Amino acid sequence: MSNLHQAAAVLANPPSFVDLRKFAQDTSQGIPVAAPAGQDRFLSSRRVLDWEPSPVTAGVITLEAGGGSVQSLPADEFIIVNEGCLTLTQQGSSLTLGPNQSAVLKHGAAFTWSAQGPVSLIFTRYNKSQVGDGAIVPIKESPEMGPSAGGPSAELLLTPAPTCRNYTDYKTADGEFTCGTWDSTPYTRRAMFFRHMELMHLLEGSVSFVDEMGRSRTFSKGDIFLIEQKASCSWDSRVQVAKVYVIYRPA
Repeated sequence: MSNLHQAAAVLANPPSFVDLRKFAQDTSQGIPVAAPAGQDRFLSSRRVLDWEPSPVTAGVITLEAGGGSVQSLPADEFIIVNEGCLTLTQQGSSLTLGPNQSAVLKHGAAFTWSAQGPVSLIFTRYNKSQVGDGAIVPIKESPEMGPSAGGPSAELLLTPAPTCRNYTDYKTADGEFTCGTWDSTPYTRRAMFFRHMELMHLLEGSVSFVDEMGRSRTFSKGDIFLIEQKASCSWDSRVQVAKVYVIYRPA
């Protein structure tokens, strides 16, 4: 595609919100990953969102029953189980993830995986990550949260300021890629420009968004979606909201 055609496509479909469960189901969407012959299925059985080159990649991993071995993960990845059940084993210790459970697999991680049946994983990869200890970090369920350092900008709020809490499971050394859990009392704000990308898995409540093209969508408990970098979206939550989040925020 020429630069002119790419620019026209962006103007016609500016960054917005993406329903990742629908993306996982619709195999006509996205771009299949081109992988070297013989590469493990965990790395090769993927479709990614059609984004311009970026420090982050997001999409779906589709695995049939069986198993495999990853010798060294090439980047930090957050994974969440969309369907099925996956067991990851590392140095004799196993972690089994069922539907809606998630983890961070650090750059350099070596592990084996096994699946009793078909598995669908939604993932976000941070392509700028550095090799670390190669650990697997489960995202805690119902963590003890403290006050959130960030909240909606006062100048955008259309309601009283909410009370927000946060727990961080993982943050890269450069601070640009963060995973954790957040909750908030209800609030409404005007459209905000997202200089960052954020994946959200709603654990509680519901949120309605309207983007700059006037497209609207309400996401509810159990939904997995993301707001693309450079999108402009409003936020309207009428009830308590809790979410697992993955944020890429450039320095």
